[in-house]
Amino acid sequence: MAKTALSKYQRLEASGLWRADAEAQRIDVVVSVGEATLTITDIRERVKAHWSLAAIARANPGTLPALYHPDGDPDEVLELAGDEAEMIAAIEKLRAAIDRQRPRPGRLRLYGVLASLVAVMLVVGLWLPGAARDHALRVVPAVKRAEIGQALLTHVERVTGPPCRAQGGAAALAALERRLPPRNGRARLAVVRSGVTDALRLPGGTILIRAPLVEDYDTADVVAGYVIAAHLRAERRDPLDRLLSEAGLWEVLRLMATGQVSDATLAAYAETLLKSAPAPLPDAVLLEGFAHWQVPATPYAYARDLTGETVLGLIEADPFPGGTTTPPVLSDADWLRLQGICGG
Repeated sequence: MAKTALSKYQRLEASGLWRADAEAQRIDVVVSVGEATLTITDIRERVKAHWSLAAIARANPGTLPALYHPDGDPDEVLELAGDEAEMIAAIEKLRAAIDRQRPRPGRLRLYGVLASLVAVMLVVGLWLPGAARDHALRVVPAVKRAEIGQALLTHVERVTGPPCRAQGGAAALAALERRLPPRNGRARLAVVRSGVTDALRLPGGTILIRAPLVEDYDTADVVAGYVIAAHLRAERRDPLDRLLSEAGLWEVLRLMATGQVSDATLAAYAETLLKSAPAPLPDAVLLEGFAHWQVPATPYAYARDLTGETVLGLIEADPFPGGTTTPPVLSDADWLRLQGICGG
């Protein structure tokens, strides 16, 4: 620091030649380092000049004799011969120490530009994707969601196979749709042979149901429970939001600009979707859903865990415990037809 360097040289003196201006005669002087100035006195000890240590410039860096002048006034000159090396070194060291403490406008501007770039990158990387996605979710109409869902379904079907359509099953499935409508919008049910963990809702409202949920149980309450869980997951997080989160910012911007999602994005998302486990739902959310759609929770709970150990909360708090009357999910005839929708 300048103060540390100054304390080392405060008793230092040297001889030199000084002139007040370009027309003046050079005179012999004594130069000493003061607290904040370089003091120049003549041989009679009369002060001729005080130079601020922070405003000393050198006219001939690296050359001897060393020529100094006040910054901005090159006509006033102090000349130090080569044999005054200690004073020259002291002045140079003080000048360097002071120079290091000066503000650097160029460097500050660089830091400012870098800070601005970082801020822009943070906005683009953190805020913009979420904001763009939220806006897209608000403005994409239901018909466009259905188109996206249908396009996604074509990729999903490469794994699951086409939906089952055995005679009589479609009417029974329509009856199940009417019995368990979503609280917002519409939903279409489809039964597929494989590839789906249980019941999976796509953007646009299509819910894919794994065939064993209608083939392996004695009551429609089980498949109804899985449909309810799919509705509740969609209420907690829009299925289109999941797709756009996976797709990334540029695909969201593409959707808003053109109304389309690229085929490659849909293909990649279909693969991710079928490999992902369904998002867990709190018991309280599930129980509220079962109460709303008037379906007992216990059959669904035992379908998830035959022992009942991990679903005890659903069983004990079932809004319609054994013996409680609820509207049937399906008539016996419709249930039988639904069980045969895949031709089994």
